[in-house]
Amino acid sequence: MVDLGPLHLLQWRNRWEDGKSICDTQCRLAGIVSCLVKWLVEMLLMLTTLLIHLTWAEEPLCRPLGRPDKPLLEKNGDIIIGGIFTIHSSTTGVKPTFRIMPEALKCKSIILREIQFAQTMIFAIEEINNDKEIIPGVSLGYKIYDVCSNIHLSIKATMALTNGAEDGLINEKSCTRPSTVYTIIGQTSSSPTIAISTTVGPFRIPVISHLASCACLSNRHEFPSFFRTVPSDYYQSRALVQLVKYFGWTWVGTIRSDDDYGNSGISTFLQVAQKEGICVEYLEAFTRNDPREKVLKVIDVIRLSTAKVIVAFLPQGEMVILLQEMVQQNITGYQWVGSESWITAKNLATEDGYKILGGSVGFAIMNAMIPGLKDTFVKEFWETVFNCTFYSQETKNVSNACTGYESLRDVTNSYTDVSELRISNNVYKAIYAVAHSLHNLLSCKDKEVCKNMTKIEPWEVLHNIKKVNFTTKNRDNVYFDENGDPVARYELVNWQHNKEGKIEFVTVGQYDASLPEGKQFSMNNVKIVWTAEMTTVPKSVCSENCSPGTRKGIRKGKPICCFDCIPCAEGEISHTIDTTECIKCPLDYWSNSERTQCILKDIEFLSYGEIMGILMAIFSLSGACLTAATALIFFHYRNTPIVKANNSELSFLLLFSLLLSFLCSLIFIGEPSNWSCVLRHTAFGISFVLCISCVLGKTIVVLVAFRATIPGSNIMKWFGPAQQRLCVSAFTLIQVLICSVWLILFPPFPNKNTKYYKDRIILECDLGSTTAFYTVLGYIGFLSIVCFILAFLGRKLPDNFNEAKYITFSMLIFCAVWITFIPAYISSPGKYTVAVEIFAILASSFGLFFCIFAPKCYIILIKPDRNTKKHLMGKLPS
Repeated sequence: MVDLGPLHLLQWRNRWEDGKSICDTQCRLAGIVSCLVKWLVEMLLMLTTLLIHLTWAEEPLCRPLGRPDKPLLEKNGDIIIGGIFTIHSSTTGVKPTFRIMPEALKCKSIILREIQFAQTMIFAIEEINNDKEIIPGVSLGYKIYDVCSNIHLSIKATMALTNGAEDGLINEKSCTRPSTVYTIIGQTSSSPTIAISTTVGPFRIPVISHLASCACLSNRHEFPSFFRTVPSDYYQSRALVQLVKYFGWTWVGTIRSDDDYGNSGISTFLQVAQKEGICVEYLEAFTRNDPREKVLKVIDVIRLSTAKVIVAFLPQGEMVILLQEMVQQNITGYQWVGSESWITAKNLATEDGYKILGGSVGFAIMNAMIPGLKDTFVKEFWETVFNCTFYSQETKNVSNACTGYESLRDVTNSYTDVSELRISNNVYKAIYAVAHSLHNLLSCKDKEVCKNMTKIEPWEVLHNIKKVNFTTKNRDNVYFDENGDPVARYELVNWQHNKEGKIEFVTVGQYDASLPEGKQFSMNNVKIVWTAEMTTVPKSVCSENCSPGTRKGIRKGKPICCFDCIPCAEGEISHTIDTTECIKCPLDYWSNSERTQCILKDIEFLSYGEIMGILMAIFSLSGACLTAATALIFFHYRNTPIVKANNSELSFLLLFSLLLSFLCSLIFIGEPSNWSCVLRHTAFGISFVLCISCVLGKTIVVLVAFRATIPGSNIMKWFGPAQQRLCVSAFTLIQVLICSVWLILFPPFPNKNTKYYKDRIILECDLGSTTAFYTVLGYIGFLSIVCFILAFLGRKLPDNFNEAKYITFSMLIFCAVWITFIPAYISSPGKYTVAVEIFAILASSFGLFFCIFAPKCYIILIKPDRNTKKHLMGKLPS
């Protein structure tokens, strides 16, 4: 009906605001002047059009356009409740020619389940009318429309419920009048429900849907008067993700209806699934009105896919079409996860359907019983149920004529089945929500007539529906949140064969969005049957799980669920499956060969318990013993010419320094500690300087002694015993000062070296200062070179008294050892560094001992006849 009243004014006001907004945008882009001109022209046209409409509105005449729509079922009452259902699944009509008035669309293919919804609405209204406690004295009526799964018919039925369906002219001063209904129950699908809610939303007429679950309908700004008794898909999509995650399915395919229900539901599913590490191989969509080729294309995608789990977010109508093609092409072996729209649909649960959908799991609306719900309906329903035809002029000769005495007691279909009243119970709750709203609005008291029947506005009913909170006869608590949604509770059902071989929907779990996160999804202790009657959970992954010791490596250009398992690197572990990163072991730990746990690294140092340490200790003690024995021999034969001739005081001091050098090697063996690190290099450096100082003193004595034989020379008085002691002390004191500075500024300390070996810890003494260490070695080398040069100069001096040749050879060995020590020390790993240093100390010490003291001991012990002054003063053979 054409109405030129407040609704049009509202539209013109919105147009004004839109024009103003457009102008603001264009002003920024094209300049203020041109924008204002364009805006003024547009506003002038709008005002002219508005003036024409206002002129028409002055005429006291309204004319309905098109044919009037009559309800399929209706009953008068004090308050009328509208109902919109899809009692037929499709329509037939003639293609318009735009020359004559098009014929009305005709409906076909009755849907028994929708008849049950309509019957439930009638049953609930009759039950309330007979109840003296709810709105006593007020009768409820109904107008139920069949919109044949057509959005245009849904809007037309909505307008008929709002404005009435009168034909002819209406001679009123204004066409604006109250709505003929105060609430609309419907629709079954989301897209037509969106159209209905959008149409009546500005008039604040409540719409309560029993199955429109699209999350988009929770938008209070767009749908201010919408309510529903079915949970929002916002929760169902999340519940489906939790279900898929629970069974370890990370690689799934999805099929949705190409409408608001499917698009919104899968969109939420994808967002949550991505956060949970679930990947989708394909996203297919179709509608029941698409050509068969589109459905076949979807089936081809399923056949060629590797995902074994299919999440089907489909209304029942689309699922019927898809199932028919799947049965025809015998595509089995897939695990189906269903939405609430089809998972408990009896018309799908046939033996052919079970071959495809057997073992399906999905969330369904909570089941309930409605006592007293029985069946009556119209001629078409009777003919559909009993597959017969009533006699008429058009059907005179029929073989299966209806008698009218057929019994519904023996009929089993989705209409007569009252074991699955999940959605019907939502219709039942919707009617009672309206009744309780009216009860509060009319100030009704128990068993008394309601008082405020004078005038009711739909917005008042809307306001009271927001506040309803009641419990139904089957103990179901009903209330709506701020978005018009109920509490989201689902049952997880599984398609199984019972003992009689019939298909039933077994509840195996629950989802309750009102519980804390992590406790919302729970499983019952009920055996689940999977696809193809499998008893184990089917697998659906793009890549097999990565075992402990490996990590996931994403394949380039593939989803995160498609990956390669890469072994963890050395020193890293993973002790769980499918980890994306390996854990680095602590500094003192290393990974085992399987890379599954960190084990303590092997500790490496030169110890007394290993062969190398034992050998080094034996050589060190042997050298010390030989040195001590030589000192005793020299002390016993201290009055013999060979001992006296070789400066016995320096010899004993040299033996003492050699003893210290042999013994300091023992400090290098064993686990490093603070005191051993400090003593190692300082004791070695000082003892060696003392040793070289003594050898240098002996060399100088030899040279001076032979220089003193020249007539008139008094050089010996400048290098007597006191000067020798002073020289040795001075040379040694310099090394003591170097070591003192080293220990004060940068003292050596124990260190755990983890850099050289990855799987071992080397316990070593950190030098503290490499410069100080090499300064100590450099000073020793400097004295050795000076001693070598002086000894080399005196190597050809006559007499057996001359030690220069032995000192020269010993210094040659000493220098050779320490020259080769430096590169060997730098390149030796771990404990071998210490072994090289001990070897250098022992080798140079033994070199000095055998070159300087072994010949003398040989003469003293083996050739005592040569230990005479005469022999020592004799000439050496040429």
